[in-house]
Amino acid sequence: MIDVAANPPDAAEVALNKFGNDILRLAYSYLKTREDAEDVVQDTLIKFMQVGGKYETEEKMKSWLLQVAANLCRDLLKSAARKKQVALPEDYDPPAEESSGGGTPDTDNEVMEAVMSLPEKYRSAIHLYYMEEYSIKEIAEILKKRESTVKSLLKRGRERLAKKLEEGDGGYAGRI
Repeated sequence: MIDVAANPPDAAEVALNKFGNDILRLAYSYLKTREDAEDVVQDTLIKFMQVGGKYETEEKMKSWLLQVAANLCRDLLKSAARKKQVALPEDYDPPAEESSGGGTPDTDNEVMEAVMSLPEKYRSAIHLYYMEEYSIKEIAEILKKRESTVKSLLKRGRERLAKKLEEGDGGYAGRI
């Protein structure tokens, strides 16, 4: 049993070390900016320390953290402050990040771009299923949706993703 209330700062450090990247990836899949995703990681860990719950396993703790992060992302997307943000100029060229996937950088970028261009409801389901390897039941709990809804989101998301990848003519659609 993991008791966060016994020592919240140490528990938060353990949670960050073990699940920080998972939370960051989930938040990034929602928000599409690293800065906002990092803010959500921080806010998630703050809530984690404030609540100070007890978790039977690390998987239960990870599930709770991802659920909180997903809720924070949805709240941020709805907030008026986010809607008032100023877009970067079109000629802005951000520094390239290194690819860390198993494919070639071009493949990884094309697939990631296609996933990120999906509507949020499909993007989050696909991220949790393929990247975090959660079951449909676990995704339903995290997203607070029925299992049948999650199955539909995954099916429709895969269809949209395949279509986007076919349009890109990279030949990756058959792998989805």
